[in-house]
Amino acid sequence: MSLTVDDFDFHLPPELIAQHPAPERSGSRLLHICGQLLTDRLFADLPSLLQAGDLLVFNDTKVIKARFFGVKASGGQVEVMLERIVDAKHAVAQIRASKSPKPGTRLTLAEAFDVVVTGRAGASGEFFLLELVDRSNLWELAEQYGKLPLPPYIEHPAEGADETRYQTVYAREPGAVAAPTAGLHFDEAMLATLRAQGVGTAFLTLHVGAGTYQPVRVEKIAEHRMHSERFEIPQATVDAIAATRANGGRVIAVGTTSLRALESAGNSNGSVRPGRAETDIFITPGYRFKVVDRLITNFHLPKSTLLMLVSAFAGYAAMRAAYLHAVANGYRFFSYGDAMLLEPADNEKA
Repeated sequence: MSLTVDDFDFHLPPELIAQHPAPERSGSRLLHICGQLLTDRLFADLPSLLQAGDLLVFNDTKVIKARFFGVKASGGQVEVMLERIVDAKHAVAQIRASKSPKPGTRLTLAEAFDVVVTGRAGASGEFFLLELVDRSNLWELAEQYGKLPLPPYIEHPAEGADETRYQTVYAREPGAVAAPTAGLHFDEAMLATLRAQGVGTAFLTLHVGAGTYQPVRVEKIAEHRMHSERFEIPQATVDAIAATRANGGRVIAVGTTSLRALESAGNSNGSVRPGRAETDIFITPGYRFKVVDRLITNFHLPKSTLLMLVSAFAGYAAMRAAYLHAVANGYRFFSYGDAMLLEPADNEKA
């Protein structure tokens, strides 16, 4: 079927957008979706829904302090959100200003250091290329002067608690400007319980960019072009997936970022290629999954590419019903909200 962005719209009462995390990481709710069967659970129930021999694949990216306020040389105010730090001297960013800065514009950020706009990037030029001036290390400057980049739908500025709760407990590879939020529900006790139960864990790294919040600007979703994100899958994870597959276990992606990386590196036989790559994969209904058997994820924005992805995985009708159910039953939405465990639409991959 030819789908439009309006096919992925739904009414979301603003009060269901979670502004703060649950008191405990694993204290959130969990909606288990298996076709048209919807079961209300707690995230703490997850071990009872998994089996010995299953494999959870986590994204171990770490959110950097990527948000800056500053001024142009002319005195105009700017807000800069790093999309990615390319190297110690260069970055790609979103810039909010009364007038878009032109190449050659010098910006002073956090009253501490200067960058120069050198050009535009992205499929529609939505990002700016920045070069550091007279300083040597953007990574260090971001950590020292940047602010934690909470999503645009969270209305309070980053607080002390956010420094901890907007990171997964296993975050270790700095580079993301948005958290892989499905992983926020896991705490050390939950991970220990799963390992004791015989559920395996493996890791990959995909640095989530601010482009994850970019809206779909075309009517027909087939015309949308995704932003690109870096990922790396180590050999140990490839081996764990192969062993899981050989032993009849299930590969469970924790979050859409893990799923996108695995499917981007996946082969038709379900194996995965190790190494570093970039992905701009756009998963919509009709896609045939090669690697991932189950998906843990949060509730996503209306008309978003991630809502399209989960509709491809669990089935369009099933996701429509699930979101209506979640709204009617007061589930908390988005980054600090509740979670879903999705079974595949047809219980088989290509």
